[in-house]
Amino acid sequence: MKFTQNFRQGQAQVQTQKLAMTQQLQQSIKMLQFGTDDLLSFLNDKMLENPLIDVSVSDMDTQYLESSHYNKLQDNDTTDWINQIPENEQSLFHYLIEQIHLNYRDTPLRKISLFLIEFIDTNGYLTISIEEAMAINRVSYIEVLDALTLIQMLEPAGVGARNLQECLMLQTERDDEAPNQAYLVLEEYFDDLANRKWQRIEKKLGLSLKEIQEIFDYIQKLHPNPAAIFSSDEDSLIYPDLVVKVDKETDTIIISSTKAGKPEVNFQSNYFERMSRQGDKEVEKYLNEKKAEYEWLKKSLEQRGDTILRVGKEIVKRQSNFFLKDSHPLKPMKLKEIANDLSLHESTISRAVNGKYLTTEFGVFELRSFFTTGLEQKNSSDVIATSDIKETIKELIEDENKAKPLSDQKLVDLLKEKNIDISRRTVAKYREELGIQSSTKRKRFDY
Repeated sequence: MKFTQNFRQGQAQVQTQKLAMTQQLQQSIKMLQFGTDDLLSFLNDKMLENPLIDVSVSDMDTQYLESSHYNKLQDNDTTDWINQIPENEQSLFHYLIEQIHLNYRDTPLRKISLFLIEFIDTNGYLTISIEEAMAINRVSYIEVLDALTLIQMLEPAGVGARNLQECLMLQTERDDEAPNQAYLVLEEYFDDLANRKWQRIEKKLGLSLKEIQEIFDYIQKLHPNPAAIFSSDEDSLIYPDLVVKVDKETDTIIISSTKAGKPEVNFQSNYFERMSRQGDKEVEKYLNEKKAEYEWLKKSLEQRGDTILRVGKEIVKRQSNFFLKDSHPLKPMKLKEIANDLSLHESTISRAVNGKYLTTEFGVFELRSFFTTGLEQKNSSDVIATSDIKETIKELIEDENKAKPLSDQKLVDLLKEKNIDISRRTVAKYREELGIQSSTKRKRFDY
């Protein structure tokens, strides 16, 4: 059998459509993705490169200004941590050094203590082992341990601990209001307490489950990071991109852009005119290039603002009940839906909502938070927002009998009574996402 092949060469014209990712296009995409702080940093860099650009920030209206920092302490936390904070702002390191010099004489032990302080992290924990400190300083185990003991007697209580257990023990030891035997439970039965194997503690120490519950509640009020009060991070401020005003009488929602705290680019016309009069062609070429860059930057900023506003309007339109109703319910909504309605790419919507905020009379919200998934119901075409299901689970657990907490299966049964069909595995997943422990760990013995 014989095979023959014929090859022919020819030319054919094929038309294809391809998007060229120019440097300017890439920078426009970046500008849309930037939050206010990153955008300002980007524009300042441009200003350094281009003498025709001046960057200014619009006056900040305090009614649009929100702090993104939230106090993690509960409102009912009566611990007086204020008295532990030094009057002048200073770091944990300098505060400890100051206490060492004020309280202890200049001895070899003090020198070891000063050495150890260099290895205390921002949370207040010692990050070097005793053995390592011994080898570096050529001293005995007892000497290092004595030096560490001196540090652990300083403020704030718990500083110098080598692990969480020791940190809690140090705080308990110095608290006159600590429950009886709380220190002993932490020292001897820390794992049993954490894992709720309280029957073992009950048997060994002769404590009632109610007394162990009191110790457990007390320990939860202690600080796992004793040096957190020395955090030097300032409250980061949020400058909302959009303002939403609601007239509930007419069910009208008005959304608009805000320039409060937003960077703007301005043209240095005086500099441009002065340099243009030199009559140098190279200078003229340079000025024209920099002027074109300014015009592009100005246009890109306007497009950024317009895109965020368009996306914001579509979000408000779809989530109108969130703004009109006191319960602020959210509908399931995907990025793809907004992209289709606005004829934009899904990635553009993602960039437009990340790190962008809108402010209302009842709070400030990131645009991304309005996109929620939904759970389809088996026996109907209804889709229930995940956020609504989580809120229902949270309410059921808040109202449960604390002595007999609801199991995940019991939650499934109660949700079905509310016409929410969901599996036990999904309930467990949502419960964990809410930061709620399992029923065995929620059980209380003082009810």
